Amino acid sequence: MKAFHNKDGKPVLMRMVSGIKENKDYLGEIDGLIGDGDHGMNMNKGFSLFQQRFEKETFDLSEGLRELGMILLNEIGGSMGPIYGTVFMAMADEADGKDEITVSDLYQMLDQAKKELEELVGARTGDKTLMDTLTPAVAALEKAGQEGADMQTALVQMKKAAESGRDSTKDMIAKFGRASRLGERSRGVLDAGAVSCCILLQSFADGIMEVIG
Repeated sequence: MKAFHNKDGKPVLMRMVSGIKENKDYLGEIDGLIGDGDHGMNMNKGFSLFQQRFEKETFDLSEGLRELGMILLNEIGGSMGPIYGTVFMAMADEADGKDEITVSDLYQMLDQAKKELEELVGARTGDKTLMDTLTPAVAALEKAGQEGADMQTALVQMKKAAESGRDSTKDMIAKFGRASRLGERSRGVLDAGAVSCCILLQSFADGIMEVIG
């Protein structure tokens, strides 16, 4: 199948909620190694609020992403609330008005999120941030779209690219956030934002693949 229906977005969002809730302790542990240790707690708070408010509601993918983005933007602490809020709001804007979402549409959604994030934080690939996960995932979707790959193939490629990007942060020196003060001592640890971004992208992909079968 080449496209995913916007109206089928609810299970995708709920899969993302599960991904964060199941990994909240792991995210906290990673963040605690070179950060302040609150990444898992803050992310769990935001995604749990979304679940509490919307698990009994009906919504499509763009509506769910927008509501999640607003919660993260306005109601959770730390730097990652505004960052992920920006990501999901940008994705929602790109998905608005589309009945079917193709591989190329998914690329446009994530590419717009990347562009807005670059403007917001100024981070680029190699800075040991979630951009190291997001950027290769976007590139994988672009390539899949250009090659005419079906949705499942494209999402599998995106997941692999996100994993590779996440893992690449282990050997980097942090350029942003609290970890940047550590210099060389920040090397040898995965970036917590890169890890949570990978979890979210993989959960997003898994949710879509489950829906389209």
